[in-house]
Amino acid sequence: MTASSGSSGAMKVRLVAFGFAIAVMVVLIAWTAHSTWQRTGELRERLTSVQLESFRIADHIQQEILGLNNAVLRFGLYRDASALAHFQTGSTNLDHWIDEQRPILSTEQEKQILDLINTNYDYYMAAAREMEARVQTNTSPTRLSDFANFEAQSQQILNLGSRLAAAHRASINTFLADSKKSLSYLRFLLLGSLALLLVAGGGLAAVVYRDLLAPLQVKLVESQAILERQEKLASLGMLAAGVAHEIRNPLTAMKAWLFIQQKHLQNGTPEHDDAQVIASEISRVEHIVKDVLLFARPSEPHLVSVPVDEPLKDIHRLLAAQLEKNHIRLALENSVSARVNVDPQQIKQVLINLVQNAADSIGQNGTITLRARTETKRLADRSQDVVIFEVADNGKGITPEVEKRLFDPFFTTKESGTGLGLSIAARIVEKHGGALQYQTQVNRGTTFGIVLPRA
Repeated sequence: MTASSGSSGAMKVRLVAFGFAIAVMVVLIAWTAHSTWQRTGELRERLTSVQLESFRIADHIQQEILGLNNAVLRFGLYRDASALAHFQTGSTNLDHWIDEQRPILSTEQEKQILDLINTNYDYYMAAAREMEARVQTNTSPTRLSDFANFEAQSQQILNLGSRLAAAHRASINTFLADSKKSLSYLRFLLLGSLALLLVAGGGLAAVVYRDLLAPLQVKLVESQAILERQEKLASLGMLAAGVAHEIRNPLTAMKAWLFIQQKHLQNGTPEHDDAQVIASEISRVEHIVKDVLLFARPSEPHLVSVPVDEPLKDIHRLLAAQLEKNHIRLALENSVSARVNVDPQQIKQVLINLVQNAADSIGQNGTITLRARTETKRLADRSQDVVIFEVADNGKGITPEVEKRLFDPFFTTKESGTGLGLSIAARIVEKHGGALQYQTQVNRGTTFGIVLPRA
């Protein structure tokens, strides 16, 4: 698996994970909102029910007791038979009603108070029957002191009714406190889910930008830079080709006239030495013109399938002895077993240029290593198997200032260089459908790699 496909797979995993997280957050928020709505409705219904029961039971008991008290007073003072009948009917109904209210109550405290009311109601009824017997057996007018026991039992029930109402209010307060806690928890859960959703959305946006948009933006900038460079090179190539063509004609004439003049000069004379210098400089100019024409109009490669170690062995045989003069060892590492489609002469030209640059960087006493390896890389906008020819040295390395203009035509750090060596090498490799890459570290060395499709 390539690095790009690995990063693409990792990016897909991250996107799926973020998408799953967002889906979970959306479900959680929906569930929280639904639970909040449902819980709010339940609280509203329960609160209304509790409020009604709280005041209905206590109020009904107190009102009924007061009504029964009035009936007993009328019977005791006026001996009203209808008042006694009303008391008997009402007391019986109230007794049954109190028994029916216990299951309705929600707290143990309320039930205990209702049990006390039920017990004291029996005392209340006994005091009423005692009052009834006294009135019926006594012909004298009833005094208020005769109502003392009945009034005490009545007041006890009324007090218990007030306690029941207070217990109801305490139940309401407890219920409201619990409801407030539940709503606070639901609100916290909802806000937390929204926050997590925002974080997940922000993370997803960051991942999409970092792994999708940012690389596309960088690639677009690089493509624009390459396009601008190609346009500049095309314009420069046309200009250089025209100038080189015009220079070659007078150079040919100068070289011919110098050859004729050299026949009339004797060896060892100052004139003959001067002519030699002129001939040498004319050859150097011809070499520069040849490089300019090669850069302007590189010839199309004639591809043949060769073993990857063949070009390296040829370069080693050609340059090893020459480099030994400066105490530079040209090492050849064992290469992989593979083949590559190249123009042997053009690839040798590129390798010679890279080896010479490495030797210039070393100066004296160093090592240049030739090797080849296979790999899977992204080339020509697709992942494919490639062969990489490498020329590594332990020289001075390339400074950041030089790196910026390394492949610019006519840029050189050598006194006698043309600045076209790497530009021509890059053009030749591009014609082969490959790419020229490098890695460098100041005072540690540089490694140039020729990346070509594997045959």
